[in-house]
Amino acid sequence: SCLQSLEPPRLFLCVCKTALLSVLQIQVIEDDRANKSSEPFTTGVKGQTPPLVTTNFQVKDQGNASPRFVRCTAYNIPCTADMAKQSQVPLAAVIKPLAMLPPDETRPYVVDHGEAGPIRCNRCKAYMCPYMQFIEGGRRFQCGFCSCVTDVPPHYFQHLDHTGKRVDCCDRPELSLGSYEFVATVDYCKNNKLPQPPSFIFFIDVSYNAVKSGMVNIVCQELKTLLDYLPRENPEADSVVRVGFVTYNKVLHFYNVKSSLAQPQMMVVSDVSDMFLPLLDGFLVNVNDSRVVIESLLDQIPEMFADTRETETVFGPVIQAGLEALKAADCAGKLFLFHSSLPIAEAPGKLKNREDKKLVGTDKEKSLIQPQSGFYSNLSKECVAQGCCVDLFLFPNQYVDVATLGVVPVSTGGSVYKYTYFQAEMDRERFLNDLRRDVQKPMGFDAVMRVRTSTGIRATDFFGSFFMSNTTDVELAGLDCDKTVTVEFRHDDKLSEDTGALMQCAVLYTSCSGQRRLRVHNMAVNCCSQLADLYRNCETDTIINFFSKYAYRSLLNTPTKTVRDTLVNQCAQILACYRKNCASPSSAGQLILPECMKLLPVYLNCVLKSDVLQPGADVSVDDRAYLRQLLSCMDVSESHVFFYPRLLPLVKLDGGSLPMAVRNSEERLSKGGVYLLETGLYLFLWVGANAQQELLSNIFGTPTFSQIDPNMVRHTHLSTSYKSSSSRCSCTPPGLL
Repeated sequence: SCLQSLEPPRLFLCVCKTALLSVLQIQVIEDDRANKSSEPFTTGVKGQTPPLVTTNFQVKDQGNASPRFVRCTAYNIPCTADMAKQSQVPLAAVIKPLAMLPPDETRPYVVDHGEAGPIRCNRCKAYMCPYMQFIEGGRRFQCGFCSCVTDVPPHYFQHLDHTGKRVDCCDRPELSLGSYEFVATVDYCKNNKLPQPPSFIFFIDVSYNAVKSGMVNIVCQELKTLLDYLPRENPEADSVVRVGFVTYNKVLHFYNVKSSLAQPQMMVVSDVSDMFLPLLDGFLVNVNDSRVVIESLLDQIPEMFADTRETETVFGPVIQAGLEALKAADCAGKLFLFHSSLPIAEAPGKLKNREDKKLVGTDKEKSLIQPQSGFYSNLSKECVAQGCCVDLFLFPNQYVDVATLGVVPVSTGGSVYKYTYFQAEMDRERFLNDLRRDVQKPMGFDAVMRVRTSTGIRATDFFGSFFMSNTTDVELAGLDCDKTVTVEFRHDDKLSEDTGALMQCAVLYTSCSGQRRLRVHNMAVNCCSQLADLYRNCETDTIINFFSKYAYRSLLNTPTKTVRDTLVNQCAQILACYRKNCASPSSAGQLILPECMKLLPVYLNCVLKSDVLQPGADVSVDDRAYLRQLLSCMDVSESHVFFYPRLLPLVKLDGGSLPMAVRNSEERLSKGGVYLLETGLYLFLWVGANAQQELLSNIFGTPTFSQIDPNMVRHTHLSTSYKSSSSRCSCTPPGLL
């Protein structure tokens, strides 16, 4: 009756029988693994729903982009806007343009058309792809997106076979695969000039708190090793990325590390109100040429500032300095900022402490997660224009206003890492794992992304870490292999069941070797005139990813209660529409769920219970802002485990394989067991008070529960293939999970 009367509050209480549906959660995951993990997933079937993100599977590209690059909320979309509105199922795609592929899958091929550049449609500018139809014996092609007919350049001409396909179709990636790359010509470069290789600049906070915590020493020691692992396309070749170093507190210290010097030279800029670069030659250098000088500098920095008493820091001028350095070198690059406190020193971008927990739960709450001023937004525009990406590593002991400090990283395609109350012995491993991955991971610079669609739908909204100066181009100063852009689509005309709908994502970027590239991903989905077909081909994990990003962004302008109510209402509409139009008649009290949306209520309930949408007294304003920014660029697999963590019983790990997960419920925790909980950010180890001595000895090296060291962060006795991108193991008393 709740479903039929569409009363969202009562409906959600009815639908979210969490205990019942949580049982289904594990079963759904295991069934998908059993049914879809044995055979490769081929992308040649239009509108085919991929395996769940929790399933290990191999992908064979046969004309559509791999789900590792693109995942859609629905693979059979409504033909009309009215039908889409009635269902309330969001039409969106989560795109991860530079996603890393498993070793058994082939990376996108690189296609070089020489000076002529990529072949494109004359009207909509879509790039050559498997959806283009060649006509008139191969002399012309009809665009699958806008139907415009374009002449085939003479150098690209090829005859057609008896089916109307080019005879070289299988030999050309752009005609047979869903994902590939073009080598871009000089016409695709700024000012018609080929780009310089990118640069990395490391800015180290050397104020009292940063030095005392041990952060400065750890960073300097680690960088000496990490400089050998700068990103490169050819593992056998040296990286062409140049590096520079700056330390700062109230003033900035630039270092000349030119290879001809016996010792590094320091230059101090104390006038931070008008930032400038005090040196050009010797600041950005090749690592191999200047290794001796660089290592000498990194050894000296902790000693130089060991006795500092300076507690105030700047922040805005630090980014301005990096921006000026990249401008002077005429290249794109990334700034690595290691920062510890609220920038209260007198300088551009100075901030004040505005944390006020009394505003939580009120209509003014949204002001706490909005930037303090427009200074950093304006700075972001300048950074994006130069291709200056910013990654921020925060080590706060108190409020630092993450909502404001994170504006530049989020707008430039960068990342924010946060280590509250950083302790060297406890947090070293977690921080170093993050830093190593951040420095080494493949990425592109100075990127622009455009999403084109076939007639009938269009991209209307975008979510992620980027900047947009217009309504169509997504600009990213940096784009790494972990970043996603979520795109929402809406109807602007009626779609046809016969032709379906097409999407093409094209990303123009500079590779780490300094080459201009075009990464193209294509996706074709079916269109339907029956709601049952829509509900049969939805992807719940992707829907939740979209809902959470939409909700988290809405918090900037809408009270939290309103955002929560909107989510509940949309879930109610989705399930009520299915019950009314697709399900067989049943009793009013029976819970009716679409087969592919069995877990929608459970997962949505997890979103509602997240620290951002349901903040508790122990959730700081900074933590909420951090989690908001973090989720904005998560892919589907990351958001899945973030909202519904994996709980693994550690009994006996055979052959390096993981045990089957169990429900996230306290009743599932046995006092005689040990459990590993993965949240995507952390790993928690729950140890039962009655755990077997043999198990404790194997994991902790001690036979008794009372002798376990709760400060352990690494378990050398536990050897598995388990991996987490950013995790910290913590031991907690039984029942505190």
